[in-house]
Amino acid sequence: METSPEPHRPDPAGGCPHADNARLLARGAVTPVVLPGGVEGMAVLGHDALREFLQHPEVAKDARHFTELREGRIPAGWPLLTFATVRGMTTADGEDHRRLRGLVSRAFTPRRVEELRPRVEELTATLLDGLERAAVDGVADLRRHFALPLPMRVISELLGVDEEFHLRLHQLTSQVVATGIEPAQAVAANRELVAVLAAVAASRAERPGDDLTSALIAARDEDGDRLGQEELIGTLVLMIIAGHETTLNLITNAVRALCGHRDQLDLVRGSVASWADVVEETLRWDAPVSYFPFRYPVRDLDLGGTVIPAGTPVLAGYSAAGRDPAAHGPDAGRFDVTRPARPDAVRSLSLGHGAHYCLGAPLARLEATVALERLFDRFPDLDLAVPEEDLAREASFVGNSVHTLPVRLGTSPPV
Repeated sequence: METSPEPHRPDPAGGCPHADNARLLARGAVTPVVLPGGVEGMAVLGHDALREFLQHPEVAKDARHFTELREGRIPAGWPLLTFATVRGMTTADGEDHRRLRGLVSRAFTPRRVEELRPRVEELTATLLDGLERAAVDGVADLRRHFALPLPMRVISELLGVDEEFHLRLHQLTSQVVATGIEPAQAVAANRELVAVLAAVAASRAERPGDDLTSALIAARDEDGDRLGQEELIGTLVLMIIAGHETTLNLITNAVRALCGHRDQLDLVRGSVASWADVVEETLRWDAPVSYFPFRYPVRDLDLGGTVIPAGTPVLAGYSAAGRDPAAHGPDAGRFDVTRPARPDAVRSLSLGHGAHYCLGAPLARLEATVALERLFDRFPDLDLAVPEEDLAREASFVGNSVHTLPVRLGTSPPV
């Protein structure tokens, strides 16, 4: 008699996901998981299964479909609770989702994003100067001084968030996405994050500007049916997190990949591949988000021969799907910036798929492409200052990156 596979327990302390992903993919595209607190769920890992799941008409984002939460069996300090309960685009379905997405989508069209290029280039140049000044004996933390402040400043300027809030917002959002955090810390971080963003919204209400928060407040005040106060704060929470954490990890992971694969860096320098190719291959090979919570089948769902019961919280396994040999070939575990796109033109699912495809994808790609090109132009000999295996990981199985990235800058080329 065939037995069910032992549920996978994602490590709340984080860690590199790829060895576990390979083991799990070998036994199937969908696997049971046990989340912190003993909450039973599922993870969709295979590329094709995940693509189907992300656009399935009978899969919801609204937490009212989360059986254990609806029945009161999820405690207030559960570290993944914010992902389920924050009010905004990522937890809305149908007309609610279209309404909320419509309020912010015009700020992220490819045309509007391209108009941001000069500002992204200006910030990049300023931060590279700062990175060089921060170096001690030629070594600096690239994540802290470059990969973090670039997307944080860009999304903050779009939202009208003053610089005084930047560091604290990053600290708080890092706690919100942490999966090993203590219940009391989780509650306190969420409460403070809401308070800080409420203060930002109040400031913009008093002094409206040409920013997205001011536009959202105007929509709230003109027609409360379009955006309530809780949805306003929830939207700001989601945009701050998604607007900088994903790109922070993407830039960090791309630099690590290129430093560990100098032959691939040479291909870009020799114009065999582009910096955009580096970004796309990094999204596939080392996705900035590993397991993203949550979606819920509204009925029992058969996915690739595995039944996911209705009301089950399901993780989207982006890092696993990116290295799925069934989709990307037997060399899926190899970093290759010349890798051809799949015939269906979906190179990776790391920024989502379907109605909830990442609204900020064009901005993330722009920021990462500009950052990488300017970084390696400025510091052509840049390399890791410690071995890859010694880099401490982020304390989360949601995000996928390292906590710090000490690099040796080398010598800048003469101007």
